[in-house]
Amino acid sequence: MAFLRLFKTPKNQQFSYKPRYWDPKKEEAEERRLRIEALQNGGVDGIKERLRGGFRKGSGGEAAGRYRSQRVRRSNYSLLIILITLIVVCYVAYKLYFPDFERLLG
Repeated sequence: MAFLRLFKTPKNQQFSYKPRYWDPKKEEAEERRLRIEALQNGGVDGIKERLRGGFRKGSGGEAAGRYRSQRVRRSNYSLLIILITLIVVCYVAYKLYFPDFERLLG
């Protein structure tokens, strides 16, 4: 019977765990409370936590979302300008250097 299963391999079993309830605000508040306690205790761990929190403030949050959207908008605008410039340069080069192609196509 094993020769019948030559091309058909069994599929892996999948496990899907869905928690019943998860409160992200509560989890964030708990992390913040633990971070504040570590800062108040001082020592090496407090310094590490303070540095980690400073990096977290600089890269996340609402201000970072605005900053990122501004940068994306500026990048898209630059891309559009470059694209328009390339189209104009190609058109001018086509008109100046390839008049024979224009006669062939038109």
